[in-house]
Amino acid sequence: MISTFIKKHNLDNIFANNARDYFVPLADDIKTRQAIANNTFFIGLNGCQGSGKSTLSEFLKEYLSKTYSLGVVVMSLDDFYISKDDRRLIADQFHPLFNTRGVPATHNMAVLKAVLLALKHQQSTTIPSFNKVTDEPSPISAWTEVVSAVDVVIVEGWCWGVTSQTPAQLAQAVNSLEALEDPQAKWRTHVNLELSLNYQPLYHLMDCWVMLKAPSFDNVLPWRLEQEQQLAAATKNTQPTKLMDQRQIQRFIQHFQRLTEQALETMANSCDHVFELSSSRAISAHRVKNSST
Repeated sequence: MISTFIKKHNLDNIFANNARDYFVPLADDIKTRQAIANNTFFIGLNGCQGSGKSTLSEFLKEYLSKTYSLGVVVMSLDDFYISKDDRRLIADQFHPLFNTRGVPATHNMAVLKAVLLALKHQQSTTIPSFNKVTDEPSPISAWTEVVSAVDVVIVEGWCWGVTSQTPAQLAQAVNSLEALEDPQAKWRTHVNLELSLNYQPLYHLMDCWVMLKAPSFDNVLPWRLEQEQQLAAATKNTQPTKLMDQRQIQRFIQHFQRLTEQALETMANSCDHVFELSSSRAISAHRVKNSST
């Protein structure tokens, strides 16, 4: 199954080793815990841009469905981004930096909450999707319909699971974008408020937390560049590309730096499984809550 998945997704030997040594045991653990819960089992998956969240989510879905015949739904926080017009309204009200998707306040959390609760109560629902090439939500016809109860729900996101910061932390700019474009901390303060009001209350719905932990934020740029190249290759024959060059990506990822570093500093202590990654995304250590391997 691993070799078929690797071929299908054009993955390398690093992923093969990670899957064999770490991700299959993770999936087996999820199966065991889901059976004990005897209900829909929710997994929260955190990792910075380019860390491999989507690939791991799809691997877990395929392994659990083929090996154990479980019904699995994968949801990305990215698919709940609001439209450019809606972001413009928030930008006009609070700060121009909200024109750029990414941070809390640029997701439709009311829809995410409704979807999570529907899945928890084993009701039918529809999961949206977002087109990063057009920077707009996909048409409703492209959304995923869930019409029956599922066994496992995986929710992955770059800031999923991250907690809000203190006023003292917000006062200090973490990069040039914050220093030059948010000198009064209005943007990051509103991001922090949205995080505490509309994201953190949903974390309790997760039964298990998994983290793909990058060595540092310095890894985000090369990993995000890889993502952009893959997106370009995947869409070059199907739709016009409006993708970012390196300079644009360097600016883009600064929007994510504060909460990415907050996750790297704080989340490992609370996650059930923490996979520490090298710069090549090989797993260098696996920490399980209350133990380590």
